[in-house]
Amino acid sequence: MSESKRTIREARKSDAAPVLAYLSRIAGETDFLTYGSVDELQLTVEKEEALFERYAKKDNAVFLVAEYDGTIVGTLNFEGGKRRRTAHVGEFGISVRKDYWGKGIGRALLSHLIHWSKKTGIIRKINLMARSDNIRAIKLYESFGFVQDGLITRDLLIDGVFYSAVHMGLLVD
Repeated sequence: MSESKRTIREARKSDAAPVLAYLSRIAGETDFLTYGSVDELQLTVEKEEALFERYAKKDNAVFLVAEYDGTIVGTLNFEGGKRRRTAHVGEFGISVRKDYWGKGIGRALLSHLIHWSKKTGIIRKINLMARSDNIRAIKLYESFGFVQDGLITRDLLIDGVFYSAVHMGLLVD
């Protein structure tokens, strides 16, 4: 994948509709997400616009989009705690369109997040949760130095089957 065709950047208000279309598409591509239909999220263009504006105003939050040839193919959102005692730590969610898996999009998004978090001077730990059987994702996180902090059993229920989630963290300082 040519580096010149791939862009990682912060979301803009004008990304709201394309991000909703993206979320709708990926909802049906994998069971590793916490939702199975974009309808479960109850999102609107206006809600997404407000979210992007809110993130842009915070020192400890970022919403990233990955574009390839001008099309959104991945997203990553991170938000630190709202209170002074928790502002230094936050959790992220990441997703990549299935036809772009294995092409470095997730790695580029995660690398951007880590670089951004170090620049903030605020973020000291990045957390995430992944389904325990999402081996590809877990290996990606481990390659950046994330370590497992715990296991949450029966965290997801999909088609009558329970799945556990691995809680992972990366110390930024």
